[in-house]
Parts: sequence; structure tokens; C-alpha cells
Amino acid sequence: MRLLKKIPFLTFALLFINFLNAQEKASPAAVATGKINDATISINYSSPSVKGRQIWGGLVPFNEVWRAGANEATTFETDKDLTIEGAKLPAGKYSFFVIPNEKECIIIFNKEPKQWGAYKYNAKQDQLRVTVKQIAASTIAEKLVYSINKDTIVLSWENWNIPFSVK
Repeated sequence: MRLLKKIPFLTFALLFINFLNAQEKASPAAVATGKINDATISINYSSPSVKGRQIWGGLVPFNEVWRAGANEATTFETDKDLTIEGAKLPAGKYSFFVIPNEKECIIIFNKEPKQWGAYKYNAKQDQLRVTVKQIAASTIAEKLVYSINKDTIVLSWENWNIPFSVK
């Protein structure tokens, strides 16, 4: 009899665990690591897929702070000071946000690295903001990906590449 009373709870618990697992697989965790000059850079993010959706100006609204990935806010970590688009970024770990619009994107390095999404984003905690121009991609990037190159970092997703220079 006791077991019969527990079945609805166990069923709910199993369904909830399956739901959480499905959410995790929809936007799997990813890491981009690399070196620019002597600095080791690590970007931790969750990589959502396009799945036929309009991303820019749709799923990711224009002129709003976006977590630059899915789930928890993307984090950007460097072990040495960097120059991002001509402005100094001290060594450390930051949450990384983007404010996209039709013509350009604001890239944000925020001093509070542990955040869920952009729900509690506080501009007063910004370490650095720079404005960059996105580039139309020659091919569609189904999954969001970051690439660390010789002197740039690029966020690629759907039909945009959002590059920023790093020294």
C-alpha cells in the first residue's frame, strides 16, 4: 500500500529528471580555449541550435542584453590582461554578454561571472563594453560556436559572425 502512494511522486520525479536532461542536451555545454599572445583564454558556454528559428531580432531580440549562449551566462576567462578592441580588460573571469542590433553589437565583460542567463544582469558591474560590427556569414552556423584565433575571437551563430579584436 505504501508503494502505491509513492508511485505518483516517483513518476513525477522521473518525468522531471527526463525534462532536465532533455533541456541540457538541447544546448550542450561547450568550451573554447586558446592563446592570444601569452594569454590563455577560456570561454564556457552552452551551445543552442538554430532549429529553423530566426535568431537575430527574433529569438535573440535586438537592443536587449543577451547571455551569449544558453542556460547560464557565458563566461570569459583570461590569465593575463588583454586589449579588446583597443580597451584594457584585466586578467580575470567575467560573464560575457552581447546587445545585438541591426547594425552593430555591444560586447560586455561583466565582473559577476556566476549568473543564470541575463536575468540579474547589472550594468554597474560591467568591467568593459565595446562596440563591434557583425559580419554576414557565408554559411549558416546551426550551433552557436566561439572560435579563438590569432588576434580575434568570433561568436558564430545562424547567419552572423560577431568578431572582436584581442591583443
